[in-house]
Amino acid sequence: MSETAPTGVPSRREARRLVQQDVSRAQLLDAAEEVFGRKGFHEATLKEVAELAEFSVGSVYSFFDSKDELFQQIFVRRGDQFMPRLREIVDDTSLDAVEQLHALIDFEIGFFREHRQFGRLYLRYSSVSMLAADREVDMVIASRYEEAMQLQASLFRRGQIKNRFRRGDADVLSRLFSGLMASYQAMDPLVVGDDPDAEGGLALNVLHDIVDSAFVIG
Repeated sequence: MSETAPTGVPSRREARRLVQQDVSRAQLLDAAEEVFGRKGFHEATLKEVAELAEFSVGSVYSFFDSKDELFQQIFVRRGDQFMPRLREIVDDTSLDAVEQLHALIDFEIGFFREHRQFGRLYLRYSSVSMLAADREVDMVIASRYEEAMQLQASLFRRGQIKNRFRRGDADVLSRLFSGLMASYQAMDPLVVGDDPDAEGGLALNVLHDIVDSAFVIG
């Protein structure tokens, strides 16, 4: 009995094939994130990525045109997961500005601890001063970074209006906040440590206290 479906709707067989494609693509991205995270972009090879994912190198090319595109898509995928929650926290009017800022700390540190190899990649390749305008991966990073800075700056402005945050250029405060976050992550063994089973990490209350001292009034 043949499988039929309304026009424009995938058949069951086609739907299963599409799901398998998504699973395979995710497996390759997971493997690439681990290999690139450990070795960096230039030292890592597609052969290593393929072997870790238990694919052939040819199969990698059926999903990604090049090593550059594979690397770029790591940042696209994690950015697609990261940015909606960032927007949600900044838009949450049930919290005051200080509570929102601390919610950002918990979310961002938790995200990079959960995806530690991506955290390593982000720390290594996300410096805006090192980004090149003609590299697509750098354009992706820069675009997401600028949106995050604008969202955080809007939070600082609202907090300043309500006399919750110190005075100053909100765009500068936003970047200072991100600098503190990056410095913490760069020392956090749950992000940059070599032991995947490490427990604990740097105490988050220290970061919360530093942020309060730097930005909060009272």
